[in-house]
Amino acid sequence: MHIARIHFPLSRRAALSWSLALSLGGLMSPLHAQTPVQAVASFSILGDLVRQVGGERVKVDVLVGPGSDAHVFQPSPAQARLVGQAQVVFSNGLGFEGWMARLLKTARYKGQQVVVSKGIQPLKGPEADDHNHKKGHPHGAHDHGETDPHAWQSVGNAKVFVKNIALGLCRADPSGCDLYDRNAASYTAQLNALDAEIRAAWAPIPAAQRKVITSHDAFGYYARDHAVRFLAPQGVSTESEASAQGVARLVRQIRKDQIQALFVENISDPRLIEQIGRETGVKPAGSLYSDSLSAAGGPAATYIDMMRFNTLALTRAVRGQ
Repeated sequence: MHIARIHFPLSRRAALSWSLALSLGGLMSPLHAQTPVQAVASFSILGDLVRQVGGERVKVDVLVGPGSDAHVFQPSPAQARLVGQAQVVFSNGLGFEGWMARLLKTARYKGQQVVVSKGIQPLKGPEADDHNHKKGHPHGAHDHGETDPHAWQSVGNAKVFVKNIALGLCRADPSGCDLYDRNAASYTAQLNALDAEIRAAWAPIPAAQRKVITSHDAFGYYARDHAVRFLAPQGVSTESEASAQGVARLVRQIRKDQIQALFVENISDPRLIEQIGRETGVKPAGSLYSDSLSAAGGPAATYIDMMRFNTLALTRAVRGQ
């Protein structure tokens, strides 16, 4: 018995597409389309770095979004479920996400965990305390021995983050490793250019002028890299309380050194800085982005944009512009 075959006509373009898909082992078939790697980043700055390395192959969800404070964050049940479904979770470490261990336990997370600050020499203990006293940090506004977690404020540290992100993605998705390595190399070249740009911006400014007041002590790594003296009424966490004695000492320091660069931070309550401004007669110069990016379309929607924005604001303010 002969059964006639029914032939469905294919356009020339469709025939070529199917031929190519078959020749590649079906990799281009809709049935074999690449499913994005499910990644979670703890906060917005880290989320951007993961996206730069992962590209379209990785879907990145951020727990602490733009404009929010990771120091005081409380995960929701929905976010715990999101973490439980992820293949890889990225965190800063250095004590920044004090809630992370509880969240991973609650979510019963079994995937890859990547602490992106691994390999960085943190500012901590006597080193951090001595560093802060050298730059005039008010005594009592810093918890002695506490690690400074704001390592991303050094572009050199951000390059270490990128390396660790690429390694983490390679472990979670070995078949995409070549792509992650290429993206990491390309982005690291951009960070090298950014670092040179920031150093060039500070180069003509005398050391005596490099004095800045911010809401909390979030810029220690930037201070170390660029010889800027940052003073803050709060310590390395926004949860720390500014003492009346410490604030009074800071006010005297501003008057004595004639410091003109006074900033609030995008995640902080501006009232304390505004009070200091009233007592010293120094008008706040605007906002800096310390622990969070701006919303999409804002002036600091990416890490590179944030570092450029902060540097421009800082260098203008210390010049009195």
